[in-house]
Amino acid sequence: MEKILTRYDAPLTLLARILMATLFVMAGLDAVMKMDSFTARLVSDGLPSWSFTPVFWFLIISGLFLMLGFKTRWVGLLMAGFSITSGLLDYADFQQPTDMVMLLKNIALTGGYLFVALNGPGAWSIDAAMDRYKARHPADAA
Repeated sequence: MEKILTRYDAPLTLLARILMATLFVMAGLDAVMKMDSFTARLVSDGLPSWSFTPVFWFLIISGLFLMLGFKTRWVGLLMAGFSITSGLLDYADFQQPTDMVMLLKNIALTGGYLFVALNGPGAWSIDAAMDRYKARHPADAA
């Protein structure tokens, strides 16, 4: 098993990044398509209505960065913070039957994003390509 996982580490890590990032990209696209209801939800969570714009851009940009493996460790940390914060804001009403499940989903996502932050983007990423370039061209790295 170890041999197989080692052999497919790069493509599986890329697939994992894409799957984890899809949630953010799709949420960002959904937010722009349903701007009024998304803004109303932010306001009901206690956020100002102007927070729509930074939240929308964060969802899209962080998702794309994670997919591409660009600034992956920082993006993973930011996504972890966003996931746990949004989970606590959105799903703290345990009188609602699905809130506990949704909060646990956000907690699990937080763990996944922390894993990415700790372990990096893998070989098939912009970060790894930049590291390889710097190793071959140390004069350009300065």
